[in-house]
Amino acid sequence: QVQLVESGGGLVQDGGSLRLSCAASGLTFGRSAMGWFRQAPGKEREFVARILTSTGRTYYSNSVKGRFTISRENAKSTVYLQMNSLKPEDTAVYYCAAGRPSTIFSQIAVESEYDYWGHGTQVTVSS
Repeated sequence: QVQLVESGGGLVQDGGSLRLSCAASGLTFGRSAMGWFRQAPGKEREFVARILTSTGRTYYSNSVKGRFTISRENAKSTVYLQMNSLKPEDTAVYYCAAGRPSTIFSQIAVESEYDYWGHGTQVTVSS
């Protein structure tokens, strides 16, 4: 049974930083694609970042590029999202997801390309 457990969310001021973690179990972590999505109140869930755990190749949405960094630690089956220069518009529930490394680039932001999801962790950025 695959489980993804996020942690590290919280309340931070505008311009601050947070690091989210996602601990995975029940899957071949080193041959996966791990993603972060987020859902703000009243909005649809949106893609944030993705990493191929075998190669470390990363992808980002334009809204977070240059501020967020996704990384992984295969020995711990854990993926991280380092979030710097946070803005109030980054306030959302952040979800970890596990998908297929074979997903083509044009589909990496599509939720249905990810097979497993965590329950989410709340990030609130105050102005």
